[in-house]
Amino acid sequence: MNFRLKTSRETAEKLKTLQSHTGLTWNVLCRLAIALSLKEADMPPVVTNTFGVEIHRNTLTGEHDAVYKALIQQHALQTIREEDYFPDLFNQHIERGIRLLESEYQLLGSYDKLLISLLNVEGR
Repeated sequence: MNFRLKTSRETAEKLKTLQSHTGLTWNVLCRLAIALSLKEADMPPVVTNTFGVEIHRNTLTGEHDAVYKALIQQHALQTIREEDYFPDLFNQHIERGIRLLESEYQLLGSYDKLLISLLNVEGR
């Protein structure tokens, strides 16, 4: 069982930038990224560049690892072997999700607007 994943260099840079703009830690940003990625109907592309930051599985999923695996399996519409789930599929969703999160942040221009958008509320 693998307990670490490495992001791409591009995702590592995006994580650093998003963290400096939002104050959110990498694990929170990655969790948001996974949620955004899971909203997309298709499977994320395979990650070939793993020269970014290394993140420990427990830091990302904590006590909810089984929940993340179930969500990713549901998205894939198939049973996923442990060795395929982490780090591969998990990382694929992080990579795509971070791109989506950064794009949303750049479009909206502020942390507050990003949160409102992610929560899908209208400035309440």
